[in-house]
Amino acid sequence: MDQLFNRKYIIQGLFVLLALILIGKLFYIQVATDKYFVNANSNALRKSYVFPARGVILDRNNKILAQNQPTYDLLVTPKLVKPFDTVSLSNLIGIDMPTFREKLRRATVRSRFQSSIFQKLLSVQTYAALQEKLSNFPGFEVQKRTIRYYPDSVAAQFLGFMREVNQLDIDKYEGYYKPGDYIGKTGIEKSYEEYLRGTKGVRHILYNAKNVAQGSYDNGRLDSLSIAGDNIMSTIDSRIQKLGEELLANKVGS
Repeated sequence: MDQLFNRKYIIQGLFVLLALILIGKLFYIQVATDKYFVNANSNALRKSYVFPARGVILDRNNKILAQNQPTYDLLVTPKLVKPFDTVSLSNLIGIDMPTFREKLRRATVRSRFQSSIFQKLLSVQTYAALQEKLSNFPGFEVQKRTIRYYPDSVAAQFLGFMREVNQLDIDKYEGYYKPGDYIGKTGIEKSYEEYLRGTKGVRHILYNAKNVAQGSYDNGRLDSLSIAGDNIMSTIDSRIQKLGEELLANKVGS
């Protein structure tokens, strides 16, 4: 009887173990399939980053000292570039052909498979023109982000400034930044960088054979939302600061 009882529990245990293995396999297949789909369809599925709004810097009276304004960048993925009218694109973005070829060469050296900034700070007019003809330029896409704007230009040394990241910045922040991103380099912009910058979002966009976006893959299941940066209130009074700077400038100029 004891042997039969033990055998019964051994068999039940084996069935439970087998069930757990099957569940684990199914989960792995589901996850692996998604990852395989993303990798195997890289020609049609592209990952793009959604830049968060950088936190606003305020004076003690809630007056804005540093804010954001929208801009656009032209990105390129060298692997996806096919023969097209390069003269037309270079004319649209206002560069000559030697510059165009050099930019494409640098992007290819950086990575054939990852997108990178080809031309930054496009005007609204250029952006609009590109949107109409983007399907003619395989491998290229437009990315929206914001740049820093200082309305009154006061307390410049106190506020600091933004600058494009270098490799040291990329390594220091463990890959959060990509070439072409901006980071606070001095002043409050630097000291509170991790609070001001927010968190990037990610979108996986499907494109058809004509390089036209078809929307998010799987209804956005793999996407993540961007999170805006924190606003910072300083102790400075911008009115007094501006008056002091004007008095100092007049004294130096006299």
